[in-house]
Amino acid sequence: MDFHIPQEPATDAPSRLGAFAHPAFAIVWVASTCALLGIAMYDTASGWLMTTLDVDPFEVSLVHAATMLPMFLFTLPAGAIADIVDPRRMIIAVSYAIAALMAVFAAVVSLDFASPVLLLVTTFVLSAAWALNTPAWLSILPLLVPKPEIPGAIAAHGVGYNLGRTVGPALGGLLIIKFGLVAPFWIFVAANLGVIAALTWWRAPARQTASLPAERLSSALRTGLRHAANNRLLWATLARTMAIYPFTAAYWGLLPLIARRTGEGAEHYGLLLSAVSLGAILGSLKHGKLRERLGPDRLVALATVMTATALTLFAFAHDLPVALSAALLAGIAWVTNLTCLYTSAQNVLPDWVRGRGLAIFLTVIFGTMTLCSALWGDIADKTGLPAALLLAAAGAIVAIPLTWRWKLQQGAALDLSPSQHWGMPQTHEEIDNNRGPVLVKIEYRIDPKDRTAFLRALDELGFERRRDGAFAWGIFEDASEFGRYEETYLIETWLELMHLRERVTNADRVLEDEIRDMLVAPPRIEFLIAAERGARVRHRRAEPTGA
Repeated sequence: MDFHIPQEPATDAPSRLGAFAHPAFAIVWVASTCALLGIAMYDTASGWLMTTLDVDPFEVSLVHAATMLPMFLFTLPAGAIADIVDPRRMIIAVSYAIAALMAVFAAVVSLDFASPVLLLVTTFVLSAAWALNTPAWLSILPLLVPKPEIPGAIAAHGVGYNLGRTVGPALGGLLIIKFGLVAPFWIFVAANLGVIAALTWWRAPARQTASLPAERLSSALRTGLRHAANNRLLWATLARTMAIYPFTAAYWGLLPLIARRTGEGAEHYGLLLSAVSLGAILGSLKHGKLRERLGPDRLVALATVMTATALTLFAFAHDLPVALSAALLAGIAWVTNLTCLYTSAQNVLPDWVRGRGLAIFLTVIFGTMTLCSALWGDIADKTGLPAALLLAAAGAIVAIPLTWRWKLQQGAALDLSPSQHWGMPQTHEEIDNNRGPVLVKIEYRIDPKDRTAFLRALDELGFERRRDGAFAWGIFEDASEFGRYEETYLIETWLELMHLRERVTNADRVLEDEIRDMLVAPPRIEFLIAAERGARVRHRRAEPTGA
């Protein structure tokens, strides 16, 4: 497993260019935006190709299903992989695979050997590869710019994404008309080669390689989920996410019906999608100044009010200008909320679990949008389109005060770099990495007058332990001796225990120092491993170097 050396890209003073003042970010951004344009053109060309192969509406709709399904299946495992391996190398490897896949598919289309099944399989594999790359892309962002520039970098990423969605389909259509159906596929090959070139040129900050073996995928997934369940700062981001996207899903799911009300369904639907993307670009450009003036919490509240306003306009829109205004406003609100929430998630995740944490964040968004889009369709069927949209607008407004206590993190005060202050357990003989579970027992002795403050701090420490991989955590008070307590928790394997002790951050160390100041004697720490049948029980004790 690798740990980043706690350093940031050097910067002297904020530049008017923001994140683009850093050449590495600018070059990687151009390459990734070209890739986003490429995948938008692929979507356009593949949808059109299916209509030439099979005009059955069900077959055509399967293209969208083949695109979305891998995002649900592979995003979380992709986050775990991005934490286990070097995310930069992972993107390069997957980009090579995408380029090869597209080159083969382009050749097949050129030879008129394409079929509906082959198109669906190619789309599914491509979407799976894209799902694998997404958490890795998000993980390298803090390595491209200094921490204060992360919100601007995220906003710029949003510009690239929405630029791809806005320009890509039209550009793909022009290429098809002028050069034939296969042209967008070859352009996508070139775009991925550009990504490979940019990331090969960029050298990430030096990484300090730990002596421990990497986590296994299954264990990494469990640990990532356990971390998210016990990272209360991440809870705030997820809570605010769950308060926004169920209502945002209303206009995404009902937009075709909104377009139909204006009189020209298909044509106006495309215009509304473009207006949403244009609004997102405008919102990205203004995000930095608004965030600096309002802060993330008030900015999210403002964007949520804008979402509710857009939903209300959609409810009463019977002509195109009103619907376009609502779509533009919805796009501004969409990217504002997404940038604030994503920045908060980035700031509360340490490097070792960043990919998994961001994958969970994305999965919450994907899942909420998918399920709630269908739900709002059912509500609109029963109550009518305007009523459903107004109900979503009211829900978005009500959610603001209900979730106000969940504060988003700007991250300036959090030092999540590894502290490396814990010593390794001393053992009498080498222990197999897969042995387990391991029971950790820590004895504390305090002045009884500090009991309340001590237990409050230990409760906070329990979240730290579970967040870093422990389970079955508990604190026990000696019934026969005042001031004596024992903390216990379990770890799946001896290797996982070693990883846990390297995951402690400098922010965690502050809490541990606070607890240590209450002790009247150094903590006594023991490590016990589950006994194996036919072998002697191994009992290990470490020096009291950490709590």
